[in-house]
Amino acid sequence: MESKSQSSESHQVDLAGLFNELVRVETELWDLVDHRLREDHDLPLSWFEPMQVVDRVVDCRVVDIAHALSITVGGASKLVDRLERAGWCARARNPNDARSSVVTLTQSGLGVLRAAQDSCGDELADRLGAAVAPGRLSAFASTVRDLRRHISDQQRGAR
Repeated sequence: MESKSQSSESHQVDLAGLFNELVRVETELWDLVDHRLREDHDLPLSWFEPMQVVDRVVDCRVVDIAHALSITVGGASKLVDRLERAGWCARARNPNDARSSVVTLTQSGLGVLRAAQDSCGDELADRLGAAVAPGRLSAFASTVRDLRRHISDQQRGAR
């Protein structure tokens, strides 16, 4: 007969191994999507990500981009600087807070974003959707959201 401790040990997850797999799959997916966006739109994934945030957040500020992407405000500001130089976004004075600015996409930025969203969606369908059944992908997406929420809550509590 199996003891209780042996039974629980056999059901434990190798968290270090899981972490390794998550990091590798993120890196591999990032590289594949980045390559596709650069090929199709001359748009690095590191620019595409903040553009998506600007598109979906009303009165988007640099701090909103930083929070959404889990990066520093300084890093988000540098990304916005690059997007501005490319002509894909603009900063305007924030009417609700003169200390900050609101970031918006330009017409050309919106155009490249819409085209890039299609390419990104196609690439992810090829890499994720074709590999795993929809139900399993949905459960995985829910698990990842739960993990991010838990980590965020822990970080807020530590401050």
